[in-house]
Amino acid sequence: MGTIRMNAIGRGFEILMDGKVVLRHSQDRPFLAVGRGEGNFSMYRGNFEISEHLDELVGLGDWELAPLPSAGSTPGRLKPTESADARAALAAAACGAAVGYAGVELGSGSVELLFSRNGLYPTRISLGVAEGRLEMRFAPASSSTEAGRRGVREPAKAEAARPGQAGVGTGRTGAPNRYRISLPAAADDKVYGCGEQFSFFNLRGKKFPLWTSEQGVGRNKRTAITFEADLKDRCGGDYWWTFYPQPTFASSAGLWYHLETTAYAEFDFTRPDVHELYAWAMPEKLVIGSSESMTGLVSDLSSFFGRQPMPPDWTHDGVILGIQGGTETCLRKTETARAAGVVIAGIWVQDWEGINMTSFGQRLRWDWVWNSERYPGLDAKIARLRAAGTRFLGYINCYVGSGWSLFEEASRLGYLAKNAAGGDYLVDFGEFDAGIVDFTNRAAFEWYKGVIRRNLIDFGLGGWMADFGEYLPTDAVLHSGMEAELAHNLWPALWARCNYEAVVEAGKLDEILFFMRAGFTGSQHYCPSMWAGDQNVDWSEDDGLPSVITSALSLAMCGHGIHHSDIGGYTTLYGMRRTKELFMRWTEQAAFTTLMRTHEGNRPKDNWQFDSDAETLAHLASMVRLHVALKGYLVAAEAENTGKGIPVMRPLFLQHGDEKESWNLKDQYLLGPDLLVAPVIREGETSRKAWLPKGNWVHLWSGEVTESAGGYVVVDAPLGRPPAWFCADSSWADLFRKAAEAARLGE
Repeated sequence: MGTIRMNAIGRGFEILMDGKVVLRHSQDRPFLAVGRGEGNFSMYRGNFEISEHLDELVGLGDWELAPLPSAGSTPGRLKPTESADARAALAAAACGAAVGYAGVELGSGSVELLFSRNGLYPTRISLGVAEGRLEMRFAPASSSTEAGRRGVREPAKAEAARPGQAGVGTGRTGAPNRYRISLPAAADDKVYGCGEQFSFFNLRGKKFPLWTSEQGVGRNKRTAITFEADLKDRCGGDYWWTFYPQPTFASSAGLWYHLETTAYAEFDFTRPDVHELYAWAMPEKLVIGSSESMTGLVSDLSSFFGRQPMPPDWTHDGVILGIQGGTETCLRKTETARAAGVVIAGIWVQDWEGINMTSFGQRLRWDWVWNSERYPGLDAKIARLRAAGTRFLGYINCYVGSGWSLFEEASRLGYLAKNAAGGDYLVDFGEFDAGIVDFTNRAAFEWYKGVIRRNLIDFGLGGWMADFGEYLPTDAVLHSGMEAELAHNLWPALWARCNYEAVVEAGKLDEILFFMRAGFTGSQHYCPSMWAGDQNVDWSEDDGLPSVITSALSLAMCGHGIHHSDIGGYTTLYGMRRTKELFMRWTEQAAFTTLMRTHEGNRPKDNWQFDSDAETLAHLASMVRLHVALKGYLVAAEAENTGKGIPVMRPLFLQHGDEKESWNLKDQYLLGPDLLVAPVIREGETSRKAWLPKGNWVHLWSGEVTESAGGYVVVDAPLGRPPAWFCADSSWADLFRKAAEAARLGE
């Protein structure tokens, strides 16, 4: 741990961590502004339009230092070695006197500061140090200015997704509910994080609203696909739309910041000298961490959020094939793939509970009970598959379809979120409605864990997609009394916790894999694997194959280091169709992740599939052999993620940050410490330009050694030879060579 100091400067103060300025305040440039506003939320099938009427936002330039504790009270608000003169200098600065640098070193206690503007919006901030991090806790300065009721962040008063506690409620009586924090920045700072971002990795120069929602189709207002999606179904989206927002960012200055709130927030990185964090509720706290290295930085922030559990060992033993259509269809396709040499760890069957056809395509029944008509004899078949080394995975989400058995049971028990009239809130999911299991109700939370235990785990599933979590309407009425606007972002983390506890209580954390697309602060501790969501079946930068690399790297900077995607993408609309080339290139990229899993897409007949021809099957078999041969290396990298918080898919600057170009790359990555991957992500390309850091790098396929001074190379990249290099002095070099040999078998 370095030092954290608070210094008087001019008529204000600044706070330094390890010599780096992390906060600066003066009367004419206050770091905190507070005000009032009213938000407007319009949701259509998980897509949100959000606007605001801002009444006022006032910079709180006036500040004062709260008195030292009286005799007999808790000592240690400042480090005991600090002199009274240092405190006097701070107090003088607070009173408007211009003083030079003189201040205090923050220790295990805290410093209490009071902020206002001519007595308006009085706010108390407690500065303290916890585990080497600076924590700034916010509270109204008096009970008379209480900004509303703090929302519970848990099902019925148990600890919920940590840390992610809801901030003070937005209030409806003129109480303050808008908070803007201005942080010092340098013009050349690079910024990463804000959850899972698909379009931009370095967030500098952009503003990012943080609100969990549908990902959006296309996600770029300049593209024809996004225009058509907006025109026909209000679902085109923009660059900031994400399933997994998180009010956290890390900077190239070796600092990370986390705003602990569940409210709608906007992080603005457009100004050269300041980063602005804006939230629609009083945050609980602002946490700031510092490290001399970027690996140390991500290790520290992941320790704060809680680290991911290890995935089950069997997930590395082959591909998980996405298949549906009934028992015999699944078994036939599995045997066809196995006969072609594809090593299969599992089959993922999302329609195990039945289907629901809509204009969007083939949807599911949303009644999480084995459908014996569509899947006759499945209970016995699951046992036989398991005995042969193949797991059977299913699907569930956190809603229950109206008119089906689980909806009727939940409604009868009072376990669904309500509308304003007191009835069950029905959400439109696209030509069918569903109820929301109310996770703020402990009984409902336990009931849904029981559904997972009985209907999935006890039935024999080896895992499942734990889908959705983004649709909580802001006008829903929750059992706990927590405002739905504040619960909305938290919902995916509560859903992750529900799955995690069901698996842990069954004693099967090392056997069962569930994977999620939606998340928020605290999901790290509960979710063993994220998947990138519903990419288009195309090559687009914002929503196709390239975006899954960006999304993995952005989550890596938020403490979530295990990530994969649907091989081939999912969204098949507006004339998009998955091509053979796209499927094969996506397969190549997936081979260099922690998990290989295919998906048929929402319109399977419009898409090229893994078994569409013999060449595709042979290519899949080759890439799966490569992936399986990397198992020992991947398990070691996952153990480092679980133990130290170092992500498996890594931005190059985590290990090569002394080289300027490493900070600019979002289309290549390190898989673990020693394997550099630069997949082909553009249609029609048979070569690839990639950047190699300084050192000796061995091309995976040719064995050719490049002595790099830190620069770009161009390498041939025919289908089946995705560009990859390993460090010449890696202790894993023999394993990498054997992996390449395994991929070549049968050629």
